[in-house]
Amino acid sequence: MIFRWLALVSLFVILLVPASAVRAQGYGGGEVECVSRNFSYARCEVPWRDARLVRQLSDTACIRGQNWGIDRGGVWVDRGCGGRFVASGGGHHGGGNSGGWQPGPGWDTRFVVGCASEDYRYRFCAVDLGGAGRAYVSRKISGAQCIEGRTWGWNRAGIWVDQGCAAEFTIDRRWR
Repeated sequence: MIFRWLALVSLFVILLVPASAVRAQGYGGGEVECVSRNFSYARCEVPWRDARLVRQLSDTACIRGQNWGIDRGGVWVDRGCGGRFVASGGGHHGGGNSGGWQPGPGWDTRFVVGCASEDYRYRFCAVDLGGAGRAYVSRKISGAQCIEGRTWGWNRAGIWVDQGCAAEFTIDRRWR
């Protein structure tokens, strides 16, 4: 009877653990494991200003600025990258409360950037979209198609283009 009760309580606790806690697993020495499951974006909260990859855990190559990076309060991974990360250089945020940071004036802005796939090759154009930003094609420049998710896409660190897509992208940079 007690065993069943403990099993039910354990199952209940496991179901209450948020998905981010499953993705972000801490290790001794200040390491954090952050993994993009099913090639989806994931963010793992850390108190660091900068990070470095110390061990790749995925078959997909983890390339900073393309499928992993760090912003205020978190390491993010995307498109299959998974790894162990440690603090690098800049130390911790003041106060250690990543939820307390608020961007300064002009952070929530709209602007246009260009990004082009030269010679039909993949290219990543770094643009900070913030925690809840969005990108969309405002003017196609190339003769090639620009189809979101196929020949272009975006994440919080920027825009990627491929297969000859070249366009001007409107960025709605927002923080949550």
